[in-house]
Amino acid sequence: MIVSWFSAGVSSAVATKLANPDRIIYIHIDDQHPDTLRFVKDCEAWFGKPVEILQSPYKCVENACRLRGYIRQAKGVTRCTEYLKKQVRKKWEYENPGRHTYVWGYDGTECHRADNIQMAMPNFNHIFPILDRTKAEVHGLLDAAGIRRPAMYDLGYQNNNCVGCVKGGMGYWNKIRVDFPEVFSARVRLERDLNSRCLKECFLDELDPQRGRHEGPIVPDCGIFCEIQEARPAPEPPAKTEEEGLRLLAL
Repeated sequence: MIVSWFSAGVSSAVATKLANPDRIIYIHIDDQHPDTLRFVKDCEAWFGKPVEILQSPYKCVENACRLRGYIRQAKGVTRCTEYLKKQVRKKWEYENPGRHTYVWGYDGTECHRADNIQMAMPNFNHIFPILDRTKAEVHGLLDAAGIRRPAMYDLGYQNNNCVGCVKGGMGYWNKIRVDFPEVFSARVRLERDLNSRCLKECFLDELDPQRGRHEGPIVPDCGIFCEIQEARPAPEPPAKTEEEGLRLLAL
């Protein structure tokens, strides 16, 4: 089978649409922004086939971290991805054996990730439909299709990961502090309970609000959108009476 592991991000959505896979699977985590499931449903209609929603029994990042007793190891290794996504995929593979072809939404800035996944998963085939596209172009394609992207992008985040992703940097966490103060406070408590940090530099409750840099929102590339618009025939102007024509010429 051709299978898309749909992440509910813009790149993954466009890659899935272009690949037209046999099955589309989204692994949900409770920490996703509530608008994510709206986006999944909109994409389901766009894809023209169902999106299968799976979920780990651990459900959220905090549960996964408390299960292992830490947030990040010294080398930056986290366990939330392992428990909340990887184990769910492996269970599906066990129940659906075969050398499947997986669709991934890596764009032109992520060639190294495409190489890594092929080396890490040699028992499967892999396709990357947007590897020759920029992020802005991909966002433009979704915009041209009339699909509203997930709310996290319009809030200024570069992806639609969990709100309060433990892999974020200082600039990211200072933005979360402002946009989602309840999530920031929950991660502060988690860090202190486990004596484990999200950041390598400091605990979140020690983070200077001025530290770090956060990239701005991804702006869709108008090039693709304009090309699509220009390819559509322009509407004929309404016919004018002779009297109207003479009036316009006189202006």
